[in-house]
Amino acid sequence: MILVTGGTGLVGAHLLLKLTQEEERVRANFRSNSNLERVRNLFISQHSEGSSLFTKIEWVEADLNNLPKMEEAFEGIRRVYHCAALISFDPRDFRKLKQINVKGTANLVNLCLAFKIEKLCYVSSIAAFSHNDGKTAINEESEWLGAANVYGLSKYLAEMEVWRGAQEGVPVVIVNPGVIIGPGFWGQGSGAIFRAAARGPKYFLPGGTGFVTVNDTVEIMSRLMNADIQGERYILVDRNLSFESLMQMLANGFQLKKPEKKLKHWQLELLWRLDWIRCVFTRRKRKLTRKQARGFKHPVSYSNTKIKNTLDYEFEDLEQVISQCCRLYKAEVGITP
Repeated sequence: MILVTGGTGLVGAHLLLKLTQEEERVRANFRSNSNLERVRNLFISQHSEGSSLFTKIEWVEADLNNLPKMEEAFEGIRRVYHCAALISFDPRDFRKLKQINVKGTANLVNLCLAFKIEKLCYVSSIAAFSHNDGKTAINEESEWLGAANVYGLSKYLAEMEVWRGAQEGVPVVIVNPGVIIGPGFWGQGSGAIFRAAARGPKYFLPGGTGFVTVNDTVEIMSRLMNADIQGERYILVDRNLSFESLMQMLANGFQLKKPEKKLKHWQLELLWRLDWIRCVFTRRKRKLTRKQARGFKHPVSYSNTKIKNTLDYEFEDLEQVISQCCRLYKAEVGITP
């Protein structure tokens, strides 16, 4: 049996859809405040038999830091996909990030050891890599010089727990996806990109980063788990795009005018300070931190050579997937052409 953590998130939900189509016996944990109905709706929207596929999942209410519940979730499990994570770039959330992303991963690794799991696949992020000068592509061997933000630091520390497990006997693979593009979760993570683009913004950010589709992400994860590969990590990036190019694709998908004004660096410096003042007085979450603002100064690119060579993998058409997501978003939120 396979255990998927984070099954109510973008990657976890799409992974569950893939596994249930392959007739795998699957169990997924969820927290008490999770939205299982959103996962069921994703299944229905993505597959003609989505409703029946959803019923194949054995759901277990178990928080990563609730060890007795997680021990129950591990009964009869042979493989684990660890997709669960808190995503936040607000420095005030660092304690929560450590609790969920680092301690939660450490607990999961210990359970993998205790239950003699055959293999663990951990979903990290390109955020776990250090930013460089933007002149050379980051690869799996790039030197770590510190995280660009608190989220990236938490994912890096979580990776250290996974490598600890590997040294203690758990076969592991780690994937580091770029910004993941896919349907069904418009209000969180990368899904918020579509919600923002649908409003027809006038400005776009400088810089750029790596992007990958959710289908490519879960397909590669599955292939790595089924291959005789362990003790390796892989960057999952289809294309490195400037944010200007991304906004052009989104504008085309939504049939809107492309934003033509690039935010200047001095504007970003002003905006993060204004955001800090807003948060001091309202106690709301940060939308733009100093590190984020300065990280937009130049594009950061990532190499996908290792994964392409390892699996002889060809990525799907990113621009086409973005266009499909725009159509789905308009249909689901009721936007008419």
